[in-house]
Amino acid sequence: MKINIDQVANLARLNLTEEEKKLYGEQLSNILDHAEELQKLNTDKVAPTSHAIPMKNVFREDKAIPCKNTKDIMANAPEEQDHMFKVPRIIEE
Repeated sequence: MKINIDQVANLARLNLTEEEKKLYGEQLSNILDHAEELQKLNTDKVAPTSHAIPMKNVFREDKAIPCKNTKDIMANAPEEQDHMFKVPRIIEE
């Protein structure tokens, strides 16, 4: 598929050299040709999916554990109050 790379570059606000236009034009054309080939496939009996492989939640359960080196951690605080980092207020009333 032939595309107008100057128009695409203009829409994307890209300032491309002639060499880049040639390279990216060929690459984009190849991608669109491949997508056109995929459109020809019969997918009537293929169920829609959100992922190509089965996904599972990889998060672990949150557990509160005591911290043993609070002095080292608080040494990095610009300010400390009640064993917590004190930061500037960012919400206006």
